[in-house]
Formats: sequence, structure tokens, C-alpha cells
Amino acid sequence: MPPMKDARLGASTFFASALPHDICGSNGLPLTPNSIKILGRFQILKTVSHPRLCRYVDISRGKHERLIVVAEHYERSLEDFQRAGKPVSQDKVLQVAYEILEGLEFMNKHGMMHRALAPRNVLMDCRGNVKLAKFGLYHMTNHGADVDFPIGYPSYLAPEVIAKGPSRPSDCSHGELPRPSGPKVDVWSLGILLFELCVGRRLLQSFDISERLKFILTLVITPEYQFELPENVLTLLRKCLTFQPSRRPTPSELLKDPALQEVSHLYTPFRKPVSLFSSSLRCAYLELPEDISELCQDEGEEYLAERSIEEVYHLWCLAGGDLEKELTNKEIIQSKPPICTLPNFLLEDGECFGQGRDRSFLLDDTTITLSLCQLKNRLKDVTGEAYYPLLDDEQSSLPQSNSSSELSAAVALPLVIRERDTEYQLLRIVLFDRLLQAYPYKKNQVWKEARVDIPPLLRGLTWAALLGIEGDIQAKYDGIDKDTPIPTDRQIEVDIPRCHQYDELLSSPQGHMKFRRVLKAWVVSHPDLVYWQGLDSLCAPFLYLNFNNEALAYACMSAFIPKYLYNFFLKDNSHVIQEYLTVFSQMIAFHDPELSNHLNEIGFIPDLYAIPWFLTMFTHVFPLHKIFHLWDTLLLGNSSFPFCIGVAILQQLRDRLLANGFNECILLFSDLPEIDIERCVRESINLFCWTPKSATYRQHAQPPKVAGDNNGFGKTPSYYSSDYQDLPKTDLSREPLKLSELKAESSPRISAEDLIDLCELSGSGHCKAPTKKTKSSKPKILAVDIRSSEDFSRGHIPGSINIPYSTAFGPDGELVQCPATSTLQSFRGRVIVIVSHAVMRAFAAHLVKVNYPRVCILDGGINKMKFTGLLTVPSPQI
Repeated sequence: MPPMKDARLGASTFFASALPHDICGSNGLPLTPNSIKILGRFQILKTVSHPRLCRYVDISRGKHERLIVVAEHYERSLEDFQRAGKPVSQDKVLQVAYEILEGLEFMNKHGMMHRALAPRNVLMDCRGNVKLAKFGLYHMTNHGADVDFPIGYPSYLAPEVIAKGPSRPSDCSHGELPRPSGPKVDVWSLGILLFELCVGRRLLQSFDISERLKFILTLVITPEYQFELPENVLTLLRKCLTFQPSRRPTPSELLKDPALQEVSHLYTPFRKPVSLFSSSLRCAYLELPEDISELCQDEGEEYLAERSIEEVYHLWCLAGGDLEKELTNKEIIQSKPPICTLPNFLLEDGECFGQGRDRSFLLDDTTITLSLCQLKNRLKDVTGEAYYPLLDDEQSSLPQSNSSSELSAAVALPLVIRERDTEYQLLRIVLFDRLLQAYPYKKNQVWKEARVDIPPLLRGLTWAALLGIEGDIQAKYDGIDKDTPIPTDRQIEVDIPRCHQYDELLSSPQGHMKFRRVLKAWVVSHPDLVYWQGLDSLCAPFLYLNFNNEALAYACMSAFIPKYLYNFFLKDNSHVIQEYLTVFSQMIAFHDPELSNHLNEIGFIPDLYAIPWFLTMFTHVFPLHKIFHLWDTLLLGNSSFPFCIGVAILQQLRDRLLANGFNECILLFSDLPEIDIERCVRESINLFCWTPKSATYRQHAQPPKVAGDNNGFGKTPSYYSSDYQDLPKTDLSREPLKLSELKAESSPRISAEDLIDLCELSGSGHCKAPTKKTKSSKPKILAVDIRSSEDFSRGHIPGSINIPYSTAFGPDGELVQCPATSTLQSFRGRVIVIVSHAVMRAFAAHLVKVNYPRVCILDGGINKMKFTGLLTVPSPQI
């Protein structure tokens, strides 16, 4: 993103044409409002970046089909030369011509035409270089089909455009789309502009269109009307003002004119910036100034001007910016009392008379400059060092300013507040921007900072970095056939209009088209998998965040599914789903046995409610804004983290679930109550930290990655960062169980190596004292040996307690009071590992029945520990 420099933020507004309310489309659904169509088409304009074009920043949809467009803006334009009333020099004319043609040529390569070229839309920056404004209006309105006003200014429109006449939105509703103008119409407009610059005044506005065209043609062709202009300029004007479009050159052809070739050496060819995920070097064309001191900031220079215009606008909104209020203050938006909008007459048949057309619904192309005073006032205490953060460890030793200490305290605030804090978001955006520019070199630091929070403005790129996306993703995406019909097309067409359609962007025709292409690309590129309903919901967050980069949305989705939903999209996925739900059921019993017992008693099993949760990773049950916060944390965990999210959701509904029966629970989940996502994330992390890694082992999870394979996480400091499946398999690892055996166990199993690691056992046969670090990264654990006293005395795990199974429970299933069970009661809340060579399943089930939390079974029992040399024998008493 180029820096803002001397640019300003400009806002303009117009209305889309309203559609009748009683007409539906061919699919039986209401027609998509034209304002939403325009909003969808607008998005691609945000990616059009060229030195001769003003960048589009944002579009906002208001009431009654009102749209407000925010774009780069400058106060000076070619109208300033017209007001001066003096002819412009030949060099300036050629410079303006060349720079306008550069912008037009770049637009044409992207399939766009200006069609609204006029002096007020040819802006000038502080260096006097051309910046074309309003160049996207013709594209976003579907060549004028979605608005009630014509695109362009009659004084500058080409003859063929005037001859065709205006296009009516009513014609488009019947499928008769207007034929779009070609690039040559802008060449005619350029000719008029250049001629007015040469003569120093506007052409006579009192002429009607036909007389005006005659005057222009006579002026250019007939010698006696010619002004004293150089021959090369006259030749250029004649080419621009060629009446027949077939003989008129295109902008790219006109750039080869000898008169313009004289100034072409003053300009360096434009190079498109290399994207973050590409095979090209991003620093290939990096150039430093001859005087390195030019890089240093002058005293008093605005640091904010060095940030991109997208960042400044985002911060402006956070600082209280309101587009409608700004336009209202400038009287661009004028509200009227309802009484003034009523007609004078209303006949019995409903026909109205007497009320004139409301001119506020016509185009007012005035652009107002948005004031940054409020934003600058909010950021006045942010020091210059904050805009250039150090990325290495020595930054922690630097002295902090008052603003820095305040921002460090903001980390403890709720996430919703942090995301709306202007100063905090500025620092996070600057930091993440620098880290992402250094990706993948700074991949580990991106992961580290993402554990704090992710700035919404850079969430899409940050997610891609967390998922380990690298390489030329665009080439791979382009190589996938997304056009040939396949059997899945019908199902995709049915699912898309039902997927997060409350969102204006995803509900637009452009959103549907991109949905279709990304989903089809995934289906075609994964022939061993099939399309299941829910895949569209998985795609939605990635498409929303990367709306203008389908390749990145596809790459993120392709990396996300194997990590969290491995083999979920097989043609026969029943065994995968059943194993997943069984492990989830064990996780409920592990963390909340009372709730688990109640749900099992009423028969409310996870099969009835949890399949949409995990098949779509909760995107089917939560709106996008909640999914963003949820996935910010999900992407930092391994494939077992969704189990903890599911348990955290149930615990938020715990009181209602415990108080209700089966029917009430079914109704509760048919319309899921409001879930506090921040609390859900916080509790999920706590549950995650209390869950031993091997407890969520699944036979059908993703196989271990080969050595050197990159999953985007790098070396992570957390004990639970990697999947258990990724760890090297040993004789102490968990053994796979048949699904029937797994379902018969209410408590999860953990591996012997997990037990050794959690107990911090060493070859000396003693339990190490937990260090401060292990307390924060590993759960407290207690081994309960249920063998007989004789077997226990022959060798047991250091630190374990002995409760023989035969003496532990009474006839009613309650724990018998004895010294051993009293010890167990005192350790309630720790992870309790049942150790034996038999009946471990039954003992664990008894503990769950009496509501003991965090109960698990040692996989393989004591036999797995016999060959480790870690078992100890009690010292004989003297």
C-alpha cells in the first residue's frame, strides 16, 4: 500500500435506482437491490492502484439506496486552469495528455473505461501530476444500468455516446443490458479537455449538442478556425477528435504519438507491486535515495501521512468519523420532513399528482474533503517511534513513553474495546504491517503477536500467515478449471443464496460469483473428496476477508480443512464423524461430568446438535463478526481446540441444559441463544490447557507431517501448540481403538509418554517439583493406581496413590470413605489418571457418575510403564 503523502480523503454520494418490491427473480427470491450490486462491483476498484489514478477506499450503503464512496482526493484540478482564463503551455498540455493516457491505458487493461472524464475529475497532486478521479463510477454502476442518471458530462461525451441516448434502468430489469462504451470514448473526452487547455477557456456552453459537435469538427478540420497551436499538438487533437470511432485511436495507440513520445522519457514505467504471497522477490526493485538522510523524518513532519490511505481511513472511522454526518454538514445530504415528501393529490386508483421529482435523488458529483483533525487530535500523544517499531527482542529494553504504557495496559481490556481504540489499533496495525512485510522470515513473531490479538484491518493476511500460505498462489489458482460444468454445480447454486446472506458483500452478485468459483476450485482440486453442505459456510470467512483475492481465499481454505477437518469431506465420512463426536462426548465428561451425566440421561447426544458445529467449524451457527474473533484463537491451536470450543459453548448454556429435558434442549439448539464469544474463547483456552494432548487423539486425524513440512506455526512456546499426531510415535504412544471400544469408554485415554511428561518423571524414579514454567503450561496431575495393595507394592508410578478397585465403591456406587479416597477427594480438580492392568474403564465411569472432573485412563495401563524403568518400590519400614 503506497503512503498517503499529500492526498486527502474525499467522499461523494449518489443513489442507485430502486427496484419494484413485488417482483422476484427466476429463483423465486426477491431481486437483489441495485445498491448491493454496486457495492459488490465496487470492491475490485479498491485493488486498482496506479500513480495516475485516485485510489478507491470504501463504499457505504445507507437508506433508500444511498451509496457513499470514499476515495483519494486532491483539491486542485484542471478546472483551476480554466478559471485562470489563460492558455496552458505546450509542455504542460503534452504532460497532461501523457499522464491522462497512462491512467486510461491502465484502466483499459483491467477492462474499465472512465466515461466521466471532465476537468473536475482530473485532479492534480502537489507535484502537478495528474490523478484521475471518479474513474470507477461507470464500472460499479454496470455501465449506468443501476442508476437513474447518465454517466458522463454531455459537454465531453463522444458523439456515438450521445447518439445512443441514455440507458434506462427499466430496460435492464428485462435483461436488456446496455452495450458498454469502449476505450475510444475517453479519447474524445481527452481531446475536448486538451483543446480547452490550449485556448484557455471552456467551449461555449450555450450551444445545444448538435451545434456543439459541428463547432468542434469545424474548429479542428477547417484551417481558418484554427488557433495558433503547434503542429504536433494540432495533430494530437485531430486524432482525439476523430468523429468516426473506427478511425479514432485507443489510449494505448495514442501514447505512441510522436508528440507524446517527446515527453515519455520523463516517466519511469509503472511496476505493479509484488503481492505478499508470490514467487517473485518483493525487494527486487527496492531503491534507496542517493542521500540517505532523505529517509529521516523532518521535525514536525506528519507521520500519519506515511501510512496508507486505507489505514488512515480505518483509523478515521475509529476516531468517530461519520460519513453521513460529514455530508449533511456540507448540505450534500438534505433531510426533509415527511410532510414535504407527500404528493399534493392522491386519486382513488393510487395515482399521484402535484409532487415534483425530488432532485436529491439525482447525481450530485460534489466531493467533500474529510477532516482529519479529530483523528490527529486522538493520536497527538503517539510518539514518532511508534510508527517505526523494532522487530527484535531489544525493543523490550527501550524506555516507554506515557502513551506506550497506556497502550500496554489496554491489552487487559476486552477485545471489543481494543478493536475500537484508535491509538491501540494504530500501533497494532503498524506492527503487523511490518511483520507481514517480513513474512515468512518473521513468521514466528506473527504467531506470537497474534496470541495477543489481530487487528481487523490485517486479519485476512494474518490468517494466511498463520496457516502457512506461501508461494505463487495465483498461478496455482489460475491453473484450476473453474468453468467446466460438474455434478456439484447444482448443489453449490442452491447453497450460496442461503450462506451468510445478511452480509451485503456476500449477498451481492459478485459475492455469489466468487463463492461459486472458490468452492468449485476446491472441489475440482480435491478429487478424493466431495462437496458436503457446510463447505460454503467454511468458505465464507476466507472469502469475506479476501474478497478481491480469490486465490488467497482458496489457499487459506485448502490449508484450513486438512488441519481441522481432515477427511470430513469423504464420500463416506460416517466413521470420521462418529469418532469425532465420541471424542467430543468424552471431552464433555472430562471437563463437566455433571452436565455429561444429565445429557446422557435424557438422550441428548452430540449427534443431535454438534455435527453442524464441527463440519463448519461453527460458521453455520455464528455470524461472521463472531467467527472472526473465534477463529483468531482457533488458528493458534491444534486440531483438538474445536472440542474445547464446543464444551465452552455448552457450559455457557449449562444452567438451562441442566434444568430442561430432551424436548426443551432440542428447541434450545434449534434457535441457539446469544453466545458471549469473548467468554467462549477465554474458557476454551482454559479447557485447552487442562486437556492432556493425547486425550483428544483420533485415529482418523491428519497424519504426521514429514520432516521440514511447514504448517505456519514454526517453533511455538506453548506445550499444546502442536498436534499429538505430529509427535514421533514410540512404544509409549497411544494405540488406536475400534470405534465400538472407544464409544464404550466415558473418559478419554492418555498415553504413557504424556503421563511421564506431565508428572515430570525422570530416570531417578522421583517426581520433580513443578517449576513456575510448568505450572503455567501443564495441568496438575494425579495418578490413581487401582490395583491391589500387593501389586502396588511391587512397583508403581512415583507420586501415585493406591485405591484398590474392590474396596473403592459401595453398593450404591458411592466412594467408600477411607484414607485413600480422602486423599482423592483432596486432589479433586486435578487431572486424575486411572492406572491398572484391568477394570480402568469401569473405575473411571464410577468417578464420572459421582461428578469427578478431569478423569482419564492410562492407555495400556501399568504394563506400558513396566519397561520404562520409572516405577518405584516403597522403602521397607524399619
